[in-house]
Amino acid sequence: MKDWPLDEGIREIASTTVSHAFLANPSGQYAYIYLTRFVRVFCEQFFNFPFSGVSILDWGCGKGHVSKLMSDLGPARIESCDLLRGGEDSAFGQAVPIVERFHIQVKPLKHEYVLPYDSASFDVVLSVGVLEHVSNERASVEEISRVLKPGGLFFCFFLPTRFSWTQAVSRLRGETYHDRLYTERSIRELLSSVGLKPLDMWFRQLLPKNSFRYPKFRFFEKADLFMTERTTLRYFATNLEFVSWKPKE
Repeated sequence: MKDWPLDEGIREIASTTVSHAFLANPSGQYAYIYLTRFVRVFCEQFFNFPFSGVSILDWGCGKGHVSKLMSDLGPARIESCDLLRGGEDSAFGQAVPIVERFHIQVKPLKHEYVLPYDSASFDVVLSVGVLEHVSNERASVEEISRVLKPGGLFFCFFLPTRFSWTQAVSRLRGETYHDRLYTERSIRELLSSVGLKPLDMWFRQLLPKNSFRYPKFRFFEKADLFMTERTTLRYFATNLEFVSWKPKE
């Protein structure tokens, strides 16, 4: 982890774009550095071919930073898509300087959940802060399952968990950005309803990353991982995340 550098191109852009400020914060950006490298390591261990042969869909790519970081790791193919609508959650409703500078092609989604890809098109689908915002989560995950190849992986990050202390604070302040909160049981039921099998599920991000600039951000990432993996404090973490598998026929 100590050898994983920040992306200075993203930091430069984020430092002059208010909506991207969390990516200029080393603590905030490093969470994405960790996640994208986790995806690569997991894929290398799971598939019987190198990461350079993996095809990836960044579902709901937003500002484009995950697509950019994943692309730098060298998958065979990465597709980016987002809902064609206004609003700062969509790549089509906000300034997207990362998308523009790094020439990321974002496919517009004209339907709330139907994806314009053939069945069995991708080895991996990524949801990074997306699933909790869709209008029909079951239909959305069913479409993700459809476009996954048999044996493919669905990674889902940043799902807000029901017992999160940060979510509790937000609600006390009257903020309801996340109208759905998740538990391990609700995730398993959702995956089971569309034929996906959970491989692993975990809590993450007990310490707020976007709001604070930790001077030793790599150390704080390690500390966060320790607390959410080894202690009961994990149940109060912000996120509940998982990787699931589409069984082969």
